[in-house]
Amino acid sequence: MKIRIATRKSKLALWQARHVSQKLESLDNVSRVELVPLSTRGDEILDKSLQKIGGKGLFIKELEVAMRSGDADIAVHSMKDVPTKIQAGVCVAAMLKRADPSDAFVSNGVTLSGLAAGVTIGSSSLRRQAQLKALWPDIDVLPLRGNVDTRLAKLDKGEFDAIILATAGLERLGLAERITEKFSPSQMLPATAQGVIGIECLAKRDDLLPVLAELQNQSSALTTAAERAVAETLNANCQSPVACFAIMSKGRMTVRALVATPDGRTLLRESVEGEAADATALGRAVAQQLLDAGAAGLLAELSA
Repeated sequence: MKIRIATRKSKLALWQARHVSQKLESLDNVSRVELVPLSTRGDEILDKSLQKIGGKGLFIKELEVAMRSGDADIAVHSMKDVPTKIQAGVCVAAMLKRADPSDAFVSNGVTLSGLAAGVTIGSSSLRRQAQLKALWPDIDVLPLRGNVDTRLAKLDKGEFDAIILATAGLERLGLAERITEKFSPSQMLPATAQGVIGIECLAKRDDLLPVLAELQNQSSALTTAAERAVAETLNANCQSPVACFAIMSKGRMTVRALVATPDGRTLLRESVEGEAADATALGRAVAQQLLDAGAAGLLAELSA
């Protein structure tokens, strides 16, 4: 079987596609894998925030179109970029083992312990901004978009004192040495499914689904299900100031979630624990706790 992978053209997206390609090529019934690099609107529009141009769903639309048109068989995504409401006729057929889900503090000298008034940090994520401002209210968080290399170049030019990036992305690109410090979950709760690579295909592809199922990591699938249930119940997207993180141990799961105001002055935190097999229900439960605590009002103010 030949499989064509639709992927974005960024270095990180291509790394992820090649990673999936290697895993597919190790399977007995896969004879050949080809990459189909595509440009997406999310990659092309860099002078506006994602909130203003439609969210991270812009990173996957063209890839799904390629599958529907027959130009590609599967699409590879960072699961944190995949909207909770997936397009009809498309499914996430497999999720790989989760990489480090933490956020990384990247600077050329400044440390977390040295953060003070006037320090500028680059990040366009309201989730990151809210948690940063909650811990260090006097710092300035400024918008930062572009691929990993672009963001690092802006830091190196002195446009920021530090920037925040996903640890997994830096490590996948061989840039772990750029990480000054990693945030602990208590300092900064990750984004939904951060560090998880997902594989999409058309739901009608009965020939492909069993093949892709061989790549499924059950732990990733369960924790991602819980975290996506949080986001879906809150009607949040990847640009909302919402964070959630599920961990598993011996068949049990703990799900922590957070909703905040972008200025970090209000943070609502909740957690639940239960059987890992009930992952989706646990995610919904912790989201409902947040709604009961006033999360709906906070999120409504942002969308007004």
